[in-house]
Amino acid sequence: MKSHFLLALALCSFLPSCKHFAKVREVRPVLRPISATVGTVGAIHQALHDSLKQSKREPMTALAGYLTAAEIAAKQLALTPNDAVVREEYNFAVARILTVIQDSQLDPWTKPLTVPSKDGDFVLTRKPDARKAWNPALYTFTPADQFDIGGVFINEHNKKDGLGAPIVATGKQGNATAKEDFNLPRTFYGVTAIARFKGRTCELGFEDPLATETVQFNGKTFPLAADFTVPIAVMLANSNAEKMGLSRLINPEKYADTARITRLQPYDPNKAVILVVHGLNSSPATWTPMINSLRNNEEIRRNFQFWVFSYPSGYPYMHSAAILRQNLDAIEKRFPMKKKMVVIGHSMGGCISRLLITDVGDKMWMDYFGKSPEQTEMGPATKKLISDALIFNQRREIGRVIFIAAPLRGADKAGSKLGQFGAKLVKSPFTLLQAGNEIIEKVTDDPDAKTMKRMPNSVDTLSPNNRFVKTINTFPLSSTIPYHAIVGDRGKGGNKDKTKPVSSDGLVPYWSSYLPNAKSELIVPSGHGAHQNPQAIAEVERILMLHAKGTTSR
Repeated sequence: MKSHFLLALALCSFLPSCKHFAKVREVRPVLRPISATVGTVGAIHQALHDSLKQSKREPMTALAGYLTAAEIAAKQLALTPNDAVVREEYNFAVARILTVIQDSQLDPWTKPLTVPSKDGDFVLTRKPDARKAWNPALYTFTPADQFDIGGVFINEHNKKDGLGAPIVATGKQGNATAKEDFNLPRTFYGVTAIARFKGRTCELGFEDPLATETVQFNGKTFPLAADFTVPIAVMLANSNAEKMGLSRLINPEKYADTARITRLQPYDPNKAVILVVHGLNSSPATWTPMINSLRNNEEIRRNFQFWVFSYPSGYPYMHSAAILRQNLDAIEKRFPMKKKMVVIGHSMGGCISRLLITDVGDKMWMDYFGKSPEQTEMGPATKKLISDALIFNQRREIGRVIFIAAPLRGADKAGSKLGQFGAKLVKSPFTLLQAGNEIIEKVTDDPDAKTMKRMPNSVDTLSPNNRFVKTINTFPLSSTIPYHAIVGDRGKGGNKDKTKPVSSDGLVPYWSSYLPNAKSELIVPSGHGAHQNPQAIAEVERILMLHAKGTTSR
């Protein structure tokens, strides 16, 4: 425990807040008062009001009332589709239908459910769905309006007005094929429920607001309602993200199975992938503010889909990059891409991203060992591990890279006595230790770099005098793939070279993040968490819109 504290102290600049990344609390839904007390609108509102009072004592009676309200509202919307009040009442009714189903453990998904009503029984069932993997019986459904949300990473609540009840669909069980399908271990996803009436039959259907912007209803086209924030908050609150950063830094071998790409939404070959890569002592949760904000842009939703690359950040970053390349090879077979991917890397994630757009071949191997891989005597396991880390070329599926607060030339704090003390507390995986013992005997000397006494870990590979850092910066980035730089300076400014006072985000100096051939560069008044800075997020949004238009300009 003491060593963990010392490591946190040594790497304090990398550490996120100890507060909850996301907090969710279920609340009672509130039916907003309306001025109309008679007529159709009044009848809808009264049915909802009465049903709310009955929902606990007589759930089936309440369910009949919600169905009645939704049916009346649906008929009225066919006549007055622009009536926002009726639409809101309809959405509220649909949400409460799902609440009763959930709370009373009803099952209209595997067979029709008869709901007694004084005006004739309703038959509640699910709408046929062409999506093979979609089975409502596998999920619990909680209306988004029943959550009060907050937390460090939930700083804005993004919703879209329209027809339907935004719902959080939660998988009842974990995803057994999550790794093979590059899926979440357990599903937390935002859908929008629509209730359609055919006589006394009510069909419940679910639309994906990240896949479609409109819905056909009673012969008319409506914007589809959505809540883009609550599902993220619920997913984050049900994870262990606050602890995963430090745990995976200290003991990466224990969390080796967490190193993988994960899709945050169903794969769409017609949308470009945005792959985000986190930094040291972090996890994909750190991207929540950016993803939440970007999803609020309709053009982003139309053109892009979000994936994340997660990895134990105790690994030397060239090893993490090798794992990422292996994932990209595997995912190409499972989900072949029609459009070029955009990669966004923060901090050490930027260093990993750099290796995706750099042609090295076996030149770095030659620099390290003085002879070709074929001529280098080494155990097969070690040779595979080291060749994967040192031999690579730019990836053909990458179309653009955005670097944010990336220590491409290292960070002085990582090479300081305090940083190196922290590095010694990182438990290198046995395979890396074993490989390290073998390569130390064979690696050639480099008088300009720090002598290798052990296999470097992630902190070591952020040091400016680390051999890999010095060597990789002799190779140019791709001339055919556009890239951009976003740099933090804490709002203090400073010199862009190494003369004091140095412009820095508090951890990474400007001279380390600077990219001379970048298509654009933006300095934002931010600490090291620049990827969560509103100006930086706006800049990412601007760049993505350029990418969507197919331009390589600024």
